[in-house]
Amino acid sequence: MTPTQDGAERQVSNWNLPNVLTSLRIVMVPFFGWALLVDGGDSVLWRTVACALFVVAMITDKIDGDIARARNLVTNFGKIADPIADKAITGMAFVGLSVVGDIWWWVTIVVLVREWSVTVLRLSLLRDIVIPAAQSGKVKTTLQALALGLLCLPLRQVDGALDTVGLVVFYLAQVLLAGAVAMTMWSGYEFFRDVRRQRREPAPA
Repeated sequence: MTPTQDGAERQVSNWNLPNVLTSLRIVMVPFFGWALLVDGGDSVLWRTVACALFVVAMITDKIDGDIARARNLVTNFGKIADPIADKAITGMAFVGLSVVGDIWWWVTIVVLVREWSVTVLRLSLLRDIVIPAAQSGKVKTTLQALALGLLCLPLRQVDGALDTVGLVVFYLAQVLLAGAVAMTMWSGYEFFRDVRRQRREPAPA
């Protein structure tokens, strides 16, 4: 439901562009994962495809939210599906890159536990408590997208080694990933802190 100029509520159809883009991201997840893991992650062609799919997913993640807010197309479906689509594609990237050996498994486990616990709690509180997106969460998302996007690139040569450019990009991605992990944990702490504060506040009369 979206308020109109006269204060009345109008029903917003779930069949709109932002929701289509969100659904597209969810459909892309298995294809992205498959492309990332072809030949153990050593296929230059399919790693390039995987990187392209990941970039498209990150771009549409930004676009669908902007369109929904600008055109008053925010729906309950979008509120639920958008964070799920976001966590699904980044989660697949973390898992896939751990499988091929480009990210330590402990990093993937720590990040995914934080991401899905926050997402599940946010969705469960959607009707009662609205926690606005914090700046730390936006920084976290940007760092994750940059790090994962770079690591999805086909950096290794045929023999599995990294040339000079590949090494620079790989270590740059690892630095960004370290920042992403730090911001992931910090933004998670801020989220749980804000939830606890709002629950302690007395309900309005």
